Amino acid sequence: MPNIEDRLPQNAPGRFYVDNSCTDCDLCRNLAPDFFRRDDDIGQSFVFRQPVTEEEIQLCMDALGGCPAESIGEVE
Repeated sequence: MPNIEDRLPQNAPGRFYVDNSCTDCDLCRNLAPDFFRRDDDIGQSFVFRQPVTEEEIQLCMDALGGCPAESIGEVE
């Protein structure tokens, strides 16, 4: 379960975030490459751009739902 208090500082401000439990599985980057990137220094993914359209939001929701480490969170 993602924890907002463990949100990575690399995340763009907004609705979605990745916390420090990311295992670098690459799923989010494959599902939504326009929104998730890898920080090579820490070996984890982060949200580098927040979605705007419903289609973009759905891509991020798919990544959130598929994350095996449950590292992607949503601020509502």
